[in-house]
Amino acid sequence: MSAESGNLQLRDLRVELDAESGVVRAIDGLTLAIDRGETFALVGESGCGKSMTALALMRLLPENGLVTGGDVMLDDPSQRGQRTDLLGLPEAAMRQVRGRRIGMIFQEPSTSLNPVMRIGDQIVEAIETHTALRGAAARAKAIDWLKRVGIPEPERRIDEYPFRMSGGQKQRVMIAMTLAAEPDFLVADEPTTALDVTIQAQILDLLRDLQREHRMGLLLITHDLAVVSGMAQRVALMYAGQIIEVAEAAEFFSAPKHPYAQALLRALPAADRRGLPLEAIAGTVPPLWQRFDGCRFAPRCAKAMAHCPGTLPPVVKLTAGHEVRCLLYAPGGDAGPAAASKAQMPTPQPSAARPEGAASEAPLLDVQNLCVRFPIRSGLLQRTTGYFDAVAGVSFSISPGQTLALVGESGCGKTTTGKAIVQLLRGVATLEGKALLEGRNLFDLNGDALRTARRDVQIIFQDPFASLNPRLRVAELLDEGLAALQPDLDAATRRARIERLTDQVGLRRDALGRYPHEFSGGQRQRIAIARALAVQPKLIVCDEPTSALDVSVQAQILNLLRELQRELGVSYLFITHNIGVVEYIADRIAVMQRGRIEEQGTCEEVLSRPQQPYTRMLLAAVPRLALLPA
Repeated sequence: MSAESGNLQLRDLRVELDAESGVVRAIDGLTLAIDRGETFALVGESGCGKSMTALALMRLLPENGLVTGGDVMLDDPSQRGQRTDLLGLPEAAMRQVRGRRIGMIFQEPSTSLNPVMRIGDQIVEAIETHTALRGAAARAKAIDWLKRVGIPEPERRIDEYPFRMSGGQKQRVMIAMTLAAEPDFLVADEPTTALDVTIQAQILDLLRDLQREHRMGLLLITHDLAVVSGMAQRVALMYAGQIIEVAEAAEFFSAPKHPYAQALLRALPAADRRGLPLEAIAGTVPPLWQRFDGCRFAPRCAKAMAHCPGTLPPVVKLTAGHEVRCLLYAPGGDAGPAAASKAQMPTPQPSAARPEGAASEAPLLDVQNLCVRFPIRSGLLQRTTGYFDAVAGVSFSISPGQTLALVGESGCGKTTTGKAIVQLLRGVATLEGKALLEGRNLFDLNGDALRTARRDVQIIFQDPFASLNPRLRVAELLDEGLAALQPDLDAATRRARIERLTDQVGLRRDALGRYPHEFSGGQRQRIAIARALAVQPKLIVCDEPTSALDVSVQAQILNLLRELQRELGVSYLFITHNIGVVEYIADRIAVMQRGRIEEQGTCEEVLSRPQQPYTRMLLAAVPRLALLPA
């Protein structure tokens, strides 16, 4: 792809990783350019090389990573027309570039914040390192940034540690820490993944304001195409280490050319696709340690021609600024019976109706007046001086085979509600009320009865990195729960189930022998989903299960969850801020604010005729695709 101009340029960048499986060519000839004041979006599936591109740009590659070709050129503000090759700078000079010239927001806040430092100290450190502010002035600036990114009570919370904050709040802290240095360019790797829609809207508005004020260039790495359509001027689609299509955003969304781009847009969940399987793209990104003799997308492409697997596709310039790497657009590429026979994707057919709980049927889960109170400790001896009501009188029910979506802003108590139901807050918080699972109050269970209940109720956590044991291989992670909760299964039966789960969640079999740190964020989330599904539970608490997934894998997971619900009658408490997912999968919706449920009803009632001002505000903040594919 061409990059004739731009204040920040990556030209023919190549990155290799030394792995047990061989040399992984994570980035293979990537070229792009970003101007000051521009938003350039990089999209694609997990494992395609998006995050590796960001790490290479910042020279933060892992120890086994090496840039083997290309360059990264940055305009020198002190010398007009001069550029600096970042790959050639000594590390001391590169540290001055990081933060001040180019900032980065990482995908996983838990791995980016120091757990033993107060959040205020971390932000102040960034401000004092890259600006002239010191002491009280730097602290005041840190408080101002916490306020700007939507942290409540910033004057008090600046002295808290990261573990006291929700996933979305930690993400906001990391954004504040990065933006406090007011860099010329910002590399944002999934910056709004863990944020609810209202805070996401605030952050996106803040980024737009900073671009106007400081002419900040933004490389936006995300799987949220609705965000891309509302933010980006240009879009590059990446696959298997290469950019395969780049275009102006309006043209990309109205007339995508590459078959992969077309399939991605058709995989988006929405209300008009309820009852239909999403058009998930079969298979996964191919392993990058292999050499490619043809098109890398050909094995998954519905429009592949006979010569695609053995012919390297050229980059075809369609219009000024719109390029595509595909044999369909090469001379003679649209001819031949093979292309014609595969030109149309199959039309999805309505799936069999899901079991609908009858009004007279007893609910699977009945939560009555749930209250969760956390102790507030202070002083040298950390004595309890009061209590914080994280959940205050929440009541709802879930019928067998149905999905209740719990939505609301970060910190409103959604995750706490889910953890209380799964019995993960015993000894940590005071629990009141009832959580009746088929008539059994989960709060009263102990011993074998509690172990049985844990098999019936599983949870998928929001942060896959924090929920997976880094010392266990994937096969051991999946086998651990099976062996503990279903001891009657022998090793061979457990292994067969594990391999079947791996296929279902879109991972290759070779993933079973690898550790969590060897996967991308989206791939780790698939492992977490497989672990929850392993014991075949009756109820799964899904805490943002698709927030770290790109749209194609999200479609696979949503199809899988709906199919399991249809076949097994499993129920879901689906905690999410993605309204598109809610429209597609939920039967009922409960809207939560400040520990209380403000409104609940059927999906159609809440989304079409919201009664509460808070619900209307949430829906108004939802990003929508500005343009739909032709």
